[in-house]
Amino acid sequence: MITFRFLIIPFLLLLSSSTLFSQTWEVYDLQGKLKSRAIYDRIEVLSESVIIGKNENGLSMLSRDLKPMVNLKGEEIYQYLAPWILVKGQEGIGAFHEYGQQAFPLEYEEIQTYFNFLLGKKGSEYWLFEKGKEKITPLGKLDGAKLTKNGMVITQKGGSYFLPLSKDSERPYQLLSENDGNYLLAKESTGYGIINIDGDYVMDPVVDQLEHTRGDFFYGFDESQYLLIKGHEVQSDVAYNSYHRISKEGVLMLEYIHGKLRRVMEEDGILLDAVGMESVQLVGKELFNVRFRENKLGLLGKKGWLVQPTSDLEWIKPGSEGLYPAGKGGMAGFVNSSGEWVIEPKFAETGNFSEQISKFRNTLSWGLISIDGRIISEPKWDEIKDFSSGIAVAKSNGQFFLLNKNGESIKETGYDQICRLKEGYFLVEKSGKRGLLDNSGNEILPVEFENIQVEKPDFLIVRKDGLTGVLNQKGDVIFPISYQEIVADWPGNQILVKELYNPVVIQMEEPTEGKRKKGA
Repeated sequence: MITFRFLIIPFLLLLSSSTLFSQTWEVYDLQGKLKSRAIYDRIEVLSESVIIGKNENGLSMLSRDLKPMVNLKGEEIYQYLAPWILVKGQEGIGAFHEYGQQAFPLEYEEIQTYFNFLLGKKGSEYWLFEKGKEKITPLGKLDGAKLTKNGMVITQKGGSYFLPLSKDSERPYQLLSENDGNYLLAKESTGYGIINIDGDYVMDPVVDQLEHTRGDFFYGFDESQYLLIKGHEVQSDVAYNSYHRISKEGVLMLEYIHGKLRRVMEEDGILLDAVGMESVQLVGKELFNVRFRENKLGLLGKKGWLVQPTSDLEWIKPGSEGLYPAGKGGMAGFVNSSGEWVIEPKFAETGNFSEQISKFRNTLSWGLISIDGRIISEPKWDEIKDFSSGIAVAKSNGQFFLLNKNGESIKETGYDQICRLKEGYFLVEKSGKRGLLDNSGNEILPVEFENIQVEKPDFLIVRKDGLTGVLNQKGDVIFPISYQEIVADWPGNQILVKELYNPVVIQMEEPTEGKRKKGA
């Protein structure tokens, strides 16, 4: 007599059969029509042109219909830095171009990327791959090497710096420094200079002192004059020079004449030339508090005075909607561009106006005032963020609420977290579960999901009880919450869904007596 027993084979052990190891992905068009199926353990859409799949055959670049095109020869994607795909294998990291060409084998410890170049490192040795020449060039053993954001290669060896891609590749430098502009700061025994992306000097290394300020601008001193220099592809320009002292204090540059502060400088010249200045303080991006004799204070911007110098102001902060937070007698209020008090200084602290409403506080709690100084709501919040589309996010006793313009909470109950999304929605969280509200605070999805991903305003990928589906903003089902994973491929106008894994049940004959039959 023969009986049967059923074995559920664990997923991770099914390495010998392609149908057992990986899982089914279904490909749907945007109208919900099934286009095809494919067998992969994982699929990632990295860009408009790069789709990666992994199954028992390895890691591959896929076509739009999920057919393998290029074997990536590795185990996982280490990093995608368009147009380069860095792949990790057992021996190290390698690189493929997004068009499928292998540039570096999978044997490097580190790879730096630029559009046309790759810089690979193994131990203290470096190699350079140049797209176009399609070749790998050994750079030898170095103390260090880097690819700049403009595609220049800087190497270090024996205490000197080199530019191996320049026409003077063996020339040593005491310093080569990259910055946020397009030019390198260089130093040789003769002085400092400026180098363009071709490795040529656009200002010879003859300046006594030189440092980068911002963009393509530099601040320097040579012999007895101060220099403000702008980089140029062929020949750098001296944008401003003076025999009077120009002091660089952080991001500030101030010129003194006969020991007295006279000019506020910007990178290419004079921002403010005024007699009687006593001090300048940076209070925001390109915004300065300028104090004069007779206790006058103004707020200076790149295009001139935002707040005219006025007596009896202790400080002025960057403002909005035509009003600027300002202080007097230890209290805060708001002034206009003429420096006149619009809202008297009677608060310990204020915010900025957003949609004609600002927060204020006199104790530890915050309330709301209108742009005419009227108190909208008394202080009772630990935190209030700016208004947008008529709603602000506020915090009290560890819970977050949505406030309307009357300072009233839209909902009685609070949330552990509220995040305003760029699509205008509010992602809310309570006790580890997430929900979604519209821009008026109305519930779109209840707080019962493990994750909510807003792909498009009407395409919400949700996860619940370990399963994934897609809903629209009305809560209607686009894909039922019954899949293991869902990936949107918008460039390909298709949706990829991963079916749940179903264990394979195998019938095995087993005798009731004696030895097991051969082959059972």
